[in-house]
Amino acid sequence: MYPRRFVMTHSCLIAAQPRGDRRASAAGAERAPDSREGGSAAAGVPRRARDILVLLAAIALAVLPPGAARASDPEVFTVRGVTVDATAGSAIEAREQALAAGQAAALGRLFTRLTLASDRQKLPVLGTDRINDLVKDFEVSDEKTSAVRYLASLTVRFKPDIVRTFLREQGTGFAESPSKPLLVLPVMEVAGALALWDDPNPWREAWNRLPPSDGLVPLMRPKGDLQDVAIIGAEQAVRGDAGRLAAIAGRYGAADVLVARAGMRSPEGAMIQSGSGPWLQVTLSRIGVVPLEQARVEAFHPEAGESMEALLARAAQAIAAQVQEEWIRSNRLRFDTGDELNVDVRLTSLAQWLEIKAKLETVPFIRQTNLTFLSRKGARIRVNFIGDEEQLRLALIQNDLVLERSATSLVLRLRTSSTDGDNDTTKTNVP
Repeated sequence: MYPRRFVMTHSCLIAAQPRGDRRASAAGAERAPDSREGGSAAAGVPRRARDILVLLAAIALAVLPPGAARASDPEVFTVRGVTVDATAGSAIEAREQALAAGQAAALGRLFTRLTLASDRQKLPVLGTDRINDLVKDFEVSDEKTSAVRYLASLTVRFKPDIVRTFLREQGTGFAESPSKPLLVLPVMEVAGALALWDDPNPWREAWNRLPPSDGLVPLMRPKGDLQDVAIIGAEQAVRGDAGRLAAIAGRYGAADVLVARAGMRSPEGAMIQSGSGPWLQVTLSRIGVVPLEQARVEAFHPEAGESMEALLARAAQAIAAQVQEEWIRSNRLRFDTGDELNVDVRLTSLAQWLEIKAKLETVPFIRQTNLTFLSRKGARIRVNFIGDEEQLRLALIQNDLVLERSATSLVLRLRTSSTDGDNDTTKTNVP
Protein backbone atom coordinates (compact mmCIF):
# COMPACT_ATOMS: atom_id res chain seq x y z
CA MET A 1 0.00 0.00 0.00
CA TYR A 2 2.55 2.54 1.09
CA PRO A 3 6.18 1.86 2.01
CA ARG A 4 7.36 1.94 5.60
CA ARG A 5 11.01 2.62 6.19
CA PHE A 6 13.53 3.98 8.64
CA VAL A 7 15.96 6.51 7.15
CA MET A 8 19.33 7.51 8.58
CA THR A 9 19.92 11.25 8.18
CA HIS A 10 23.14 13.28 8.43
CA SER A 11 22.57 14.49 11.97
CA CYS A 12 22.54 10.88 13.16
CA LEU A 13 26.11 10.47 11.91
CA ILE A 14 27.25 13.35 14.11
CA ALA A 15 26.38 11.43 17.27
CA ALA A 16 28.76 8.59 16.42
CA GLN A 17 31.81 10.68 15.51
CA PRO A 18 34.66 11.49 17.93
CA ARG A 19 34.18 14.83 19.58
CA GLY A 20 37.21 16.30 17.85
CA ASP A 21 35.70 15.66 14.40
CA ARG A 22 32.22 16.80 15.22
CA ARG A 23 32.56 20.55 14.63
CA ALA A 24 33.37 20.28 10.94
CA SER A 25 30.70 17.68 10.25
CA ALA A 26 28.04 19.62 12.08
CA ALA A 27 28.22 22.70 9.93
CA GLY A 28 24.70 23.75 9.06
CA ALA A 29 23.20 20.90 11.03
CA GLU A 30 21.25 20.98 14.25
CA ARG A 31 23.41 20.34 17.34
CA ALA A 32 22.73 16.88 18.79
CA PRO A 33 23.16 15.74 22.40
CA ASP A 34 26.60 14.45 23.40
CA SER A 35 26.88 10.79 22.44
CA ARG A 36 29.50 10.11 25.10
CA GLU A 37 26.79 9.78 27.74
CA GLY A 38 25.55 6.32 28.55
CA GLY A 39 26.78 2.88 29.60
CA SER A 40 30.37 1.85 30.20
CA ALA A 41 32.54 0.76 27.27
CA ALA A 42 34.26 -2.57 26.80
CA ALA A 43 37.76 -2.57 28.27
CA GLY A 44 40.55 -1.86 25.80
CA VAL A 45 38.32 -0.61 22.96
CA PRO A 46 39.26 2.93 21.81
CA ARG A 47 36.44 5.47 21.88
CA ARG A 48 36.70 6.08 18.13
CA ALA A 49 36.29 2.36 17.43
CA ARG A 50 33.36 2.14 19.84
CA ASP A 51 31.63 5.06 18.18
CA ILE A 52 32.09 3.50 14.76
CA LEU A 53 30.60 0.25 16.05
CA VAL A 54 27.69 2.18 17.52
CA LEU A 55 27.12 3.86 14.18
CA LEU A 56 27.24 0.58 12.27
CA ALA A 57 24.83 -1.03 14.73
CA ALA A 58 22.51 1.96 14.48
CA ILE A 59 22.44 1.68 10.71
CA ALA A 60 21.79 -2.05 10.92
CA LEU A 61 18.92 -1.51 13.32
CA ALA A 62 17.45 1.60 11.76
CA VAL A 63 17.41 1.23 8.01
CA LEU A 64 14.83 -0.66 6.01
CA PRO A 65 15.02 -0.83 2.21
CA PRO A 66 13.15 2.07 0.55
CA GLY A 67 10.62 -0.31 -0.97
CA ALA A 68 9.98 -2.33 2.17
CA ALA A 69 6.31 -2.95 2.79
CA ARG A 70 4.72 -1.90 6.04
CA ALA A 71 4.68 -4.66 8.60
CA SER A 72 1.29 -5.74 9.90
CA ASP A 73 -0.01 -8.09 12.56
CA PRO A 74 -0.69 -11.33 10.63
CA GLU A 75 -3.47 -12.26 13.04
CA VAL A 76 -5.47 -9.20 11.99
CA PHE A 77 -5.82 -10.66 8.49
CA THR A 78 -6.29 -14.26 9.65
CA VAL A 79 -9.75 -15.71 10.30
CA ARG A 80 -9.92 -18.94 12.31
CA GLY A 81 -12.58 -21.48 13.10
CA VAL A 82 -14.72 -21.13 9.98
CA THR A 83 -17.07 -24.13 10.02
CA VAL A 84 -18.11 -25.52 6.63
CA ASP A 85 -20.72 -28.13 5.81
CA ALA A 86 -21.78 -28.89 2.23
CA THR A 87 -23.69 -31.65 0.48
CA ALA A 88 -23.45 -32.32 -3.25
CA GLY A 89 -23.53 -35.10 -5.80
CA SER A 90 -20.11 -36.36 -4.70
CA ALA A 91 -17.58 -35.84 -1.93
CA ILE A 92 -15.31 -33.91 -4.31
CA GLU A 93 -18.07 -31.52 -5.34
CA ALA A 94 -19.12 -31.09 -1.70
CA ARG A 95 -15.53 -30.25 -0.74
CA GLU A 96 -15.18 -27.67 -3.51
CA GLN A 97 -18.45 -26.01 -2.53
CA ALA A 98 -17.56 -26.06 1.17
CA LEU A 99 -14.12 -24.50 0.65
CA ALA A 100 -15.52 -21.75 -1.57
CA ALA A 101 -18.30 -20.99 0.91
CA GLY A 102 -15.85 -21.08 3.81
CA GLN A 103 -13.50 -18.56 2.21
CA ALA A 104 -16.44 -16.26 1.46
CA ALA A 105 -17.61 -16.54 5.07
CA ALA A 106 -14.08 -15.82 6.30
CA LEU A 107 -13.92 -12.69 4.15
CA GLY A 108 -17.20 -11.54 5.63
CA ARG A 109 -15.82 -11.99 9.12
CA LEU A 110 -12.67 -10.08 8.13
CA PHE A 111 -14.72 -7.15 6.84
CA THR A 112 -16.72 -7.22 10.10
CA ARG A 113 -13.43 -7.02 11.99
CA LEU A 114 -12.04 -4.09 9.99
CA THR A 115 -15.02 -1.94 8.95
CA LEU A 116 -18.12 -0.28 10.37
CA ALA A 117 -21.48 -1.96 9.86
CA SER A 118 -22.82 1.03 7.92
CA ASP A 119 -19.87 0.80 5.50
CA ARG A 120 -20.06 -2.97 5.05
CA GLN A 121 -23.56 -2.67 3.67
CA LYS A 122 -22.17 -0.76 0.68
CA LEU A 123 -19.53 -3.34 -0.25
CA PRO A 124 -20.24 -5.37 -3.39
CA VAL A 125 -20.84 -9.12 -3.31
CA LEU A 126 -17.66 -10.75 -4.60
CA GLY A 127 -17.45 -13.83 -6.77
CA THR A 128 -15.22 -16.81 -6.12
CA ASP A 129 -12.42 -15.62 -8.41
CA ARG A 130 -12.24 -12.19 -6.74
CA ILE A 131 -12.25 -13.76 -3.28
CA ASN A 132 -9.41 -16.06 -4.35
CA ASP A 133 -7.39 -12.96 -5.27
CA LEU A 134 -7.70 -11.76 -1.66
CA VAL A 135 -6.82 -15.11 -0.06
CA LYS A 136 -3.18 -15.83 0.71
CA ASP A 137 -3.68 -19.43 1.87
CA PHE A 138 -5.88 -21.56 4.09
CA GLU A 139 -5.67 -24.58 6.37
CA VAL A 140 -8.18 -27.36 6.81
CA SER A 141 -8.76 -29.29 10.04
CA ASP A 142 -11.36 -31.66 11.49
CA GLU A 143 -12.32 -32.98 8.07
CA LYS A 144 -15.24 -35.40 7.86
CA THR A 145 -16.53 -36.81 4.58
CA SER A 146 -19.14 -39.16 3.25
CA ALA A 147 -20.15 -40.06 -0.28
CA VAL A 148 -22.01 -36.77 -0.72
CA ARG A 149 -21.12 -34.58 2.30
CA TYR A 150 -18.06 -32.62 3.49
CA LEU A 151 -17.49 -31.00 6.90
CA ALA A 152 -14.40 -29.19 8.13
CA SER A 153 -12.99 -26.18 9.97
CA LEU A 154 -10.96 -23.59 8.05
CA THR A 155 -8.27 -21.07 8.93
CA VAL A 156 -8.03 -18.49 6.15
CA ARG A 157 -5.19 -15.99 5.77
CA PHE A 158 -5.74 -12.95 3.57
CA LYS A 159 -3.26 -10.75 1.71
CA PRO A 160 -3.08 -7.51 3.73
CA ASP A 161 -2.04 -5.19 0.90
CA ILE A 162 -4.65 -6.57 -1.53
CA VAL A 163 -7.42 -6.27 1.08
CA ARG A 164 -6.38 -2.69 1.87
CA THR A 165 -6.34 -1.79 -1.81
CA PHE A 166 -9.79 -3.29 -2.34
CA LEU A 167 -11.32 -1.38 0.58
CA ARG A 168 -9.73 1.89 -0.53
CA GLU A 169 -11.01 1.37 -4.06
CA GLN A 170 -14.50 0.99 -2.60
CA GLY A 171 -14.09 4.15 -0.56
CA THR A 172 -14.54 2.13 2.63
CA GLY A 173 -12.76 3.27 5.76
CA PHE A 174 -11.11 0.55 7.83
CA ALA A 175 -9.03 0.00 10.94
CA GLU A 176 -6.37 -2.62 11.52
CA SER A 177 -4.81 -1.64 14.85
CA PRO A 178 -5.57 -4.41 17.37
CA SER A 179 -6.46 -3.29 20.86
CA LYS A 180 -5.05 -4.72 24.01
CA PRO A 181 -7.50 -7.11 25.74
CA LEU A 182 -10.54 -5.62 27.45
CA LEU A 183 -11.80 -7.41 30.57
CA VAL A 184 -15.59 -7.31 31.09
CA LEU A 185 -17.03 -7.34 34.62
CA PRO A 186 -20.82 -7.93 34.38
CA VAL A 187 -22.55 -6.63 37.52
CA MET A 188 -26.24 -7.46 37.93
CA GLU A 189 -28.50 -5.29 40.06
CA VAL A 190 -31.63 -6.92 41.47
CA ALA A 191 -33.85 -5.14 43.98
CA GLY A 192 -30.99 -2.80 44.86
CA ALA A 193 -28.45 -5.59 45.51
CA LEU A 194 -25.35 -5.92 43.34
CA ALA A 195 -24.01 -9.29 42.19
CA LEU A 196 -20.77 -10.00 40.35
CA TRP A 197 -19.49 -13.41 41.43
CA ASP A 198 -22.59 -14.54 43.33
CA ASP A 199 -24.90 -17.08 41.77
CA PRO A 200 -27.24 -16.61 40.16
CA ASN A 201 -25.90 -13.81 37.98
CA PRO A 202 -27.68 -14.26 34.65
CA TRP A 203 -25.93 -11.18 33.27
CA ARG A 204 -22.49 -12.78 33.75
CA GLU A 205 -23.82 -16.02 32.28
CA ALA A 206 -25.00 -14.12 29.21
CA TRP A 207 -21.49 -12.76 28.66
CA ASN A 208 -19.92 -16.17 29.24
CA ARG A 209 -22.13 -17.68 26.53
CA LEU A 210 -20.90 -15.24 23.88
CA PRO A 211 -18.60 -16.79 21.27
CA PRO A 212 -14.88 -15.96 21.46
CA SER A 213 -14.07 -12.40 20.41
CA ASP A 214 -13.29 -12.11 16.69
CA GLY A 215 -12.77 -8.35 16.44
CA LEU A 216 -9.86 -5.97 16.91
CA VAL A 217 -10.73 -5.70 20.61
CA PRO A 218 -10.21 -9.03 22.42
CA LEU A 219 -12.98 -9.30 25.01
CA MET A 220 -12.08 -11.32 28.07
CA ARG A 221 -14.43 -12.79 30.66
CA PRO A 222 -13.15 -13.49 34.20
CA LYS A 223 -13.21 -17.01 35.64
CA GLY A 224 -15.07 -16.00 38.77
CA ASP A 225 -12.89 -18.23 40.95
CA LEU A 226 -11.75 -17.61 44.52
CA GLN A 227 -8.84 -15.46 43.38
CA ASP A 228 -11.19 -13.15 41.47
CA VAL A 229 -13.49 -12.95 44.47
CA ALA A 230 -10.56 -11.97 46.67
CA ILE A 231 -9.41 -9.25 44.26
CA ILE A 232 -12.64 -7.31 43.70
CA GLY A 233 -16.32 -7.31 44.60
CA ALA A 234 -19.39 -5.92 42.88
CA GLU A 235 -19.52 -2.71 44.93
CA GLN A 236 -15.81 -2.04 44.37
CA ALA A 237 -16.22 -2.57 40.63
CA VAL A 238 -19.18 -0.20 40.38
CA ARG A 239 -17.42 2.36 42.57
CA GLY A 240 -14.37 2.25 40.27
CA ASP A 241 -11.77 1.15 42.82
CA ALA A 242 -8.67 1.85 40.70
CA GLY A 243 -6.31 -0.40 42.65
CA ARG A 244 -8.57 -3.43 42.59
CA LEU A 245 -9.55 -2.90 38.97
CA ALA A 246 -5.86 -2.70 38.04
CA ALA A 247 -5.26 -5.93 39.95
CA ILE A 248 -8.02 -7.86 38.20
CA ALA A 249 -6.90 -6.48 34.84
CA GLY A 250 -3.33 -7.53 35.59
CA ARG A 251 -4.40 -11.06 36.40
CA TYR A 252 -5.86 -11.47 32.92
CA GLY A 253 -3.30 -9.40 31.04
CA ALA A 254 -5.88 -6.77 30.12
CA ALA A 255 -5.16 -3.07 29.68
CA ASP A 256 -8.71 -1.88 30.39
CA VAL A 257 -11.73 -3.06 32.35
CA LEU A 258 -15.32 -2.57 31.23
CA VAL A 259 -17.74 -2.58 34.16
CA ALA A 260 -21.20 -3.38 32.76
CA ARG A 261 -23.92 -2.78 35.35
CA ALA A 262 -27.32 -4.13 34.32
CA GLY A 263 -30.72 -3.95 35.95
CA MET A 264 -34.41 -3.86 35.09
CA ARG A 265 -36.16 -0.51 35.32
CA SER A 266 -39.83 0.30 35.47
CA PRO A 267 -41.45 3.32 33.83
CA GLU A 268 -41.38 5.02 37.22
CA GLY A 269 -37.63 4.44 37.50
CA ALA A 270 -37.69 1.98 40.39
CA MET A 271 -35.53 -1.13 40.21
CA ILE A 272 -37.58 -4.33 39.97
CA GLN A 273 -36.90 -7.93 39.09
CA SER A 274 -39.23 -8.73 36.22
CA GLY A 275 -42.42 -7.80 34.40
CA SER A 276 -43.69 -6.97 30.94
CA GLY A 277 -43.37 -3.20 31.25
CA PRO A 278 -39.79 -2.71 32.46
CA TRP A 279 -36.70 -2.58 30.28
CA LEU A 280 -33.08 -3.54 30.80
CA GLN A 281 -30.77 -0.63 31.56
CA VAL A 282 -27.02 -1.09 31.24
CA THR A 283 -24.50 1.45 32.54
CA LEU A 284 -21.01 1.05 31.09
CA SER A 285 -17.82 2.37 32.70
CA ARG A 286 -14.43 1.76 31.14
CA ILE A 287 -11.37 2.04 33.35
CA GLY A 288 -7.86 1.93 31.90
CA VAL A 289 -5.52 3.60 29.46
CA VAL A 290 -7.90 4.20 26.55
CA PRO A 291 -10.04 7.35 26.99
CA LEU A 292 -13.35 7.15 25.12
CA GLU A 293 -16.13 9.65 24.75
CA GLN A 294 -18.94 9.63 27.27
CA ALA A 295 -22.10 7.89 26.09
CA ARG A 296 -25.63 7.66 27.46
CA VAL A 297 -26.83 4.63 29.34
CA GLU A 298 -28.03 1.82 27.06
CA ALA A 299 -31.64 0.60 27.24
CA PHE A 300 -32.93 -2.71 25.87
CA HIS A 301 -36.68 -3.21 25.67
CA PRO A 302 -38.02 -6.77 25.75
CA GLU A 303 -39.50 -8.03 22.52
CA ALA A 304 -42.83 -9.85 22.45
CA GLY A 305 -42.46 -13.18 24.20
CA GLU A 306 -38.75 -12.64 24.88
CA SER A 307 -37.43 -14.29 28.03
CA MET A 308 -35.10 -12.60 30.49
CA GLU A 309 -32.29 -14.94 29.40
CA ALA A 310 -32.79 -13.98 25.75
CA LEU A 311 -32.97 -10.27 26.61
CA LEU A 312 -29.69 -10.40 28.52
CA ALA A 313 -28.05 -12.38 25.71
CA ARG A 314 -29.17 -9.80 23.16
CA ALA A 315 -27.87 -6.94 25.31
CA ALA A 316 -24.47 -8.60 25.83
CA GLN A 317 -24.13 -9.28 22.13
CA ALA A 318 -25.09 -5.70 21.24
CA ILE A 319 -22.63 -4.18 23.71
CA ALA A 320 -19.81 -6.45 22.53
CA ALA A 321 -20.49 -5.37 18.94
CA GLN A 322 -20.64 -1.73 20.04
CA VAL A 323 -17.20 -1.99 21.65
CA GLN A 324 -15.79 -3.21 18.33
CA GLU A 325 -17.58 -0.48 16.36
CA GLU A 326 -16.29 2.27 18.64
CA TRP A 327 -12.74 0.98 18.30
CA ILE A 328 -12.99 0.89 14.51
CA ARG A 329 -14.47 4.39 14.41
CA SER A 330 -11.64 5.77 16.55
CA ASN A 331 -8.88 3.97 14.65
CA ARG A 332 -9.91 4.16 11.01
CA LEU A 333 -6.98 4.96 8.75
CA ARG A 334 -7.52 8.43 7.31
CA PHE A 335 -5.36 8.64 4.21
CA ASP A 336 -6.49 12.18 3.37
CA THR A 337 -4.93 13.65 6.54
CA GLY A 338 -1.55 13.34 8.19
CA ASP A 339 1.33 15.14 9.81
CA GLU A 340 4.98 14.85 10.79
CA LEU A 341 6.37 15.01 14.31
CA ASN A 342 9.87 15.27 15.76
CA VAL A 343 10.09 12.90 18.70
CA ASP A 344 12.78 12.21 21.30
CA VAL A 345 13.11 8.56 22.31
CA ARG A 346 14.28 7.53 25.76
CA LEU A 347 16.71 4.59 25.67
CA THR A 348 18.75 2.58 28.12
CA SER A 349 20.55 0.46 25.52
CA LEU A 350 20.87 -0.18 21.80
CA ALA A 351 18.82 -3.36 22.31
CA GLN A 352 15.96 -1.23 23.60
CA TRP A 353 16.09 0.81 20.41
CA LEU A 354 15.67 -2.43 18.45
CA GLU A 355 12.59 -3.25 20.53
CA ILE A 356 11.07 0.20 20.00
CA LYS A 357 11.85 0.12 16.28
CA ALA A 358 10.11 -3.26 15.92
CA LYS A 359 7.01 -1.91 17.69
CA LEU A 360 6.93 1.22 15.51
CA GLU A 361 7.00 -0.91 12.37
CA THR A 362 3.66 -2.51 13.27
CA VAL A 363 1.75 0.74 13.86
CA PRO A 364 -0.56 1.14 10.84
CA PHE A 365 -0.72 4.93 11.14
CA ILE A 366 3.02 5.42 10.59
CA ARG A 367 4.14 5.91 6.98
CA GLN A 368 7.83 6.50 7.60
CA THR A 369 10.24 7.11 10.46
CA ASN A 370 13.49 9.00 9.97
CA LEU A 371 16.21 8.44 12.55
CA THR A 372 18.07 11.73 12.95
CA PHE A 373 20.14 11.05 16.07
CA LEU A 374 21.15 8.03 18.13
CA SER A 375 23.25 7.68 21.29
CA ARG A 376 23.39 5.25 24.16
CA LYS A 377 20.76 7.17 26.13
CA GLY A 378 18.41 8.44 23.50
CA ALA A 379 17.40 8.90 19.90
CA ARG A 380 15.58 11.48 17.84
CA ILE A 381 13.17 10.44 15.12
CA ARG A 382 10.92 12.21 12.65
CA VAL A 383 7.59 10.38 12.34
CA ASN A 384 5.42 10.81 9.24
CA PHE A 385 1.92 9.47 9.88
CA ILE A 386 -1.66 9.49 8.64
CA GLY A 387 -4.65 10.56 10.71
CA ASP A 388 -4.26 12.84 13.72
CA GLU A 389 -1.95 12.87 16.71
CA GLU A 390 -4.55 11.40 19.07
CA GLN A 391 -5.04 8.39 16.80
CA LEU A 392 -1.28 7.93 16.71
CA ARG A 393 -1.07 8.05 20.51
CA LEU A 394 -3.85 5.47 20.83
CA ALA A 395 -2.18 3.13 18.35
CA LEU A 396 1.19 3.51 20.07
CA ILE A 397 -0.18 2.68 23.53
CA GLN A 398 -1.54 -0.61 22.15
CA ASN A 399 2.08 -1.44 21.32
CA ASP A 400 3.29 -0.43 24.80
CA LEU A 401 4.71 2.86 23.56
CA VAL A 402 3.81 6.11 25.31
CA LEU A 403 3.95 9.40 23.42
CA GLU A 404 3.83 12.37 25.78
CA ARG A 405 4.82 16.01 25.84
CA SER A 406 7.66 17.21 28.01
CA ALA A 407 8.44 20.85 28.68
CA THR A 408 10.38 21.15 25.44
CA SER A 409 9.48 18.27 23.12
CA LEU A 410 7.47 15.15 22.37
CA VAL A 411 8.93 12.09 24.09
CA LEU A 412 8.43 8.43 23.18
CA ARG A 413 9.15 5.70 25.70
CA LEU A 414 8.29 2.12 26.47
CA ARG A 415 5.25 1.70 28.67
CA THR A 416 5.79 -0.28 31.85
CA SER A 417 3.07 -1.36 34.26
CA SER A 418 5.15 -0.35 37.25
CA THR A 419 5.45 3.28 36.13
CA ASP A 420 2.32 3.80 34.09
CA GLY A 421 -0.43 1.96 35.95
CA ASP A 422 -1.72 4.91 37.96
CA ASN A 423 -0.82 7.71 35.56
CA ASP A 424 -2.55 6.12 32.57
CA THR A 425 -5.72 5.05 34.38
CA THR A 426 -8.88 6.94 33.65
CA LYS A 427 -12.55 6.23 34.22
CA THR A 428 -15.21 7.20 31.74
CA ASN A 429 -18.74 6.15 30.87
CA VAL A 430 -18.38 4.64 27.45
CA PRO A 431 -20.06 2.52 24.83
